Amino acid sequence: MMEPYRIKVVEPIPITTRSYRERVYGEAWYNQFNLTADDVTIDLLSDSGTGALSAEQQAAGMRGDETYAGARSFFRFRDVVEDLTGYSHIFPVHQGRAAERILFTALLKPGQISLGNTHFDTTRANLELLGCVVRDIPCQEAKNLDSDDPFKGDIDLVALKKALKGPDDVGIVLMTITNNGGGGQPVSMANLKAASKLCRKHGVPFILDAARFAENAWLVTQREEAFRDHTPLEVARLAFGLADGCVASLKKDGIVHMGGMLGVNDPELAKRCELLLMATEGFRTYGGLSGRDLDMIAQGLLEVTDPEYLRARAAATEYLAECARQAGVDSVRPAGIHAVYLNAGRLLPHIPPSRFTGHALASELYLAGGIRCAELGSLYLGEITESGELITPAPFELVRLAIPRRVYTKSHLEYVGETLAEIAKNVEKVPGYRLVEAPAILRPFRARLEQVR
Repeated sequence: MMEPYRIKVVEPIPITTRSYRERVYGEAWYNQFNLTADDVTIDLLSDSGTGALSAEQQAAGMRGDETYAGARSFFRFRDVVEDLTGYSHIFPVHQGRAAERILFTALLKPGQISLGNTHFDTTRANLELLGCVVRDIPCQEAKNLDSDDPFKGDIDLVALKKALKGPDDVGIVLMTITNNGGGGQPVSMANLKAASKLCRKHGVPFILDAARFAENAWLVTQREEAFRDHTPLEVARLAFGLADGCVASLKKDGIVHMGGMLGVNDPELAKRCELLLMATEGFRTYGGLSGRDLDMIAQGLLEVTDPEYLRARAAATEYLAECARQAGVDSVRPAGIHAVYLNAGRLLPHIPPSRFTGHALASELYLAGGIRCAELGSLYLGEITESGELITPAPFELVRLAIPRRVYTKSHLEYVGETLAEIAKNVEKVPGYRLVEAPAILRPFRARLEQVR
């Protein structure tokens, strides 16, 4: 595993003690979103906007045109995105959730259903705020965390066909590539094609959540026989061509700190989206972004489909998954690209879901090693009362170690593995947690918890 780049600028990282971490984590109500950057040694909370810019992106940023309307930067951005996606109408936005809000508002009515392989938290929140119903129908293979099925991010085509036949009013089918809420697993081109065909048959818009389109394309070239001779760029173009449009946070596969996009083909839908964008984000040629951002996104989208970059990123994730396995901690198999999903439920059987098993492991990673990460278990996905009691647990208690792009080296990943090994030696000492405050939506961001021993 060798990174296909060399380091030009370095940044010091905080090295803290356990006693310090215990104090600040308690002050943060045991919520890692409340920690500051100075409290964290290795930050695997998110791969969104946390990547390192390339020299060419920095140079592109210097060429940014900050003209209010019709800036040159917008046209460079538009040309790259049109070449990639083929969509007729391209809108920049400040990040992915803005694209979601604009598209859903322009497209859906209260009471309509959104079907998806797995909706992520902000996507679900935007839909529910509109009064829509969210329904996840992941493929059956996704239920087996230990299987090596190559495309556990697929949608369940049988369930999709049944839902589209009615009687419910399905307003949209949203396919997330890769399937973040489903363990970072990829979606096959065969599944995308079949889902697209069903949607067109029933007249339902088929939309991609394409935040990690390049990583999905890379895994397709590695795992789907019909596409082994394709480049990631070719696969990505084919995937976009199967959909009626996309929303995307470009803070992931755009490899920038801020930015997103919305792309559609329908001209009437585009008009409605444009009006909403101008009312809430900015003029149609900047959408809440600076010219500098737009130019860096354009360059990032050119770099992200480079096979050598994607090969190295995939190898890093596989290496971290192997470090975890050697430490005695299982993860969702096979490894995806943007994150490793640890099986907290298996590691901590003494902590029931009602005491938030995934959050317990994520917390211990911070306390033991200053490693910040996120749980994808019952705190995030469970059904919880207003008083904070768990009614229905999540299907699995997972912890996501999201890997920023071009930031950490092999020795950093080894440190994460060593910390996991120390935790695995004394799992019975890991405490559970109870909710003190539970917001109605986007619970993990603002929840307050306390330890239960």
